[in-house]
Amino acid sequence: MTAPIWPGRPYPQGASFDGTGTNFAVFAENAERVELCLFDDNGFETRLRLPEITAFVHHGYVPGVMPGQRYGYRVHGPWAPVEGLLYNPDKLVLDPYAKAVDGHVDWEDGLVFGYQQGHPDRRDDRDSSTAMPRSVVVDDRFDWTGDVELRRPLYESVIYETHVKGITATHPGVPEELRGTYAGLASDAVVGHLVDLGVTAVELLPVHHFVSEHSLVAKGLTNYWGYSSIGFFAPHAPYSSSGTRGEQVREFKAMVKTLHRAGIEVILDVVYNHTGESGPLGPTLSFRGIDNASYYRLDPGDPSRYVDYTGTGNSLNVRHPQVLKVIMDSLRYWITEMHVDGFRFDLAAALARDLHEVDKLAAFFDIIHQDPIVSRVKLIAEPWDVGDGGYHVGNFPVLWSEWNGKYRDGVRDYWRGSDWMLADFASRFTGSSDLYGFAGRRPHASINFVTSHDGFTLADLVSYNQKHNQANGEHNRDGDSHNRSWNSGVEGPTDDPEIVNVRKRRVRAILSTLLLSQGVPMLLGGDEMGRTQRGNNNAYCQDNEISWYDW
Repeated sequence: MTAPIWPGRPYPQGASFDGTGTNFAVFAENAERVELCLFDDNGFETRLRLPEITAFVHHGYVPGVMPGQRYGYRVHGPWAPVEGLLYNPDKLVLDPYAKAVDGHVDWEDGLVFGYQQGHPDRRDDRDSSTAMPRSVVVDDRFDWTGDVELRRPLYESVIYETHVKGITATHPGVPEELRGTYAGLASDAVVGHLVDLGVTAVELLPVHHFVSEHSLVAKGLTNYWGYSSIGFFAPHAPYSSSGTRGEQVREFKAMVKTLHRAGIEVILDVVYNHTGESGPLGPTLSFRGIDNASYYRLDPGDPSRYVDYTGTGNSLNVRHPQVLKVIMDSLRYWITEMHVDGFRFDLAAALARDLHEVDKLAAFFDIIHQDPIVSRVKLIAEPWDVGDGGYHVGNFPVLWSEWNGKYRDGVRDYWRGSDWMLADFASRFTGSSDLYGFAGRRPHASINFVTSHDGFTLADLVSYNQKHNQANGEHNRDGDSHNRSWNSGVEGPTDDPEIVNVRKRRVRAILSTLLLSQGVPMLLGGDEMGRTQRGNNNAYCQDNEISWYDW
């Protein structure tokens, strides 16, 4: 396979098909050169050096490259871990702007690690291409005829937090070949259930393409929740029923169009605070091998170490203009090309750390506030991270709503029988004016919830006093330490009619409180049918009946 390459253009970044060929552009500030790697259907690789560099963007145009073409990059530059530079052209890397990803990470033999195992200062010179997924060139065209922006006011919204696979994996009304997929979520059976509930928006756990960490795979588990993104523009390929060479993009768009037709908006849970490459000893999959020193927050005193506000080993360097650009380009792409209606930002406080302290006047918020596209959709913050001073419920700027963790805690304590919480409960029930009654904010800035993906389901909340996370392989040490006593008399399933009735009354009381409170209710998917995770309050790695809905 041979192909000519022309200078092309530096913008837009990523792979842009124009009808006759494809332009490739990738930012790599500290790199010496970048090779584009094109793969044919037999896996044969052709390497072409991107011939031009404009403002640190390496770019080139290849005539004849069509949608479905698989590709990656090899980035040449210094291997200097003490300086935070981890270039290794023996490691194939994904395009940060890839709109589709084909294949999965193969952890066997450790080929995807840029360093020699046990010697992090030494570069591993084995070719990783056989262990790496590929980026895919995509044709953006789609028939959106009839799709209308719903633009439902947030104060009229009822949000339903769910998982693409979890809600569809066992549904008897979803064709077996569509279960666990975008098409399954768009099926008549699932959409009909959501409409009957009165849901106005689904908030989907991460659908940006993600990877399962090596530590989980080694235990026979996977990252089910998906908070381990490696592609901020690509729909997660395993959720596609139609293919992974760009078909997943069309299937996602068709899902959005179907939900809109039913009057249901689509909100994405997005993870821009870190990536799936983990800490300094993690794999080289994309950002680390392209420009580690630009994309990640490194310790100024020791650039071989990462600053970690997320608990995952790395934090994206939102202070860098290119990182801000990736985030904003991604948000605009999902709005303009994929027609989503809003975003819930995971660990949003980490995005507001200009230096170290969380700053609601940070560049991230300024850019979003003035952006004519992003500023008009629903913006929901998880208003904390795991760093010092990272809890900021009530402190986000105008235009933003927040997961109100104080509402969750106050309502739980009240219905648990803590009478001393009555005043706090009254404040939460009436809109949390102590948090949102100033600076132009209204009660709909409060996203009210009692349960979410992170923690017990509602049925488990009133049935278990202790977590039961043994299936996670961490000796029950992960997750919240306890649930505080609900005095249910017995933990877990029971045939005692008195205990069952007590639990049902508590569930009804909590749901009634949630739906009648001032603010925006968010229901955890499955709580309406008594979904249980068998006492597991941290089912992030349980891609099985523990997490799936039992219809």
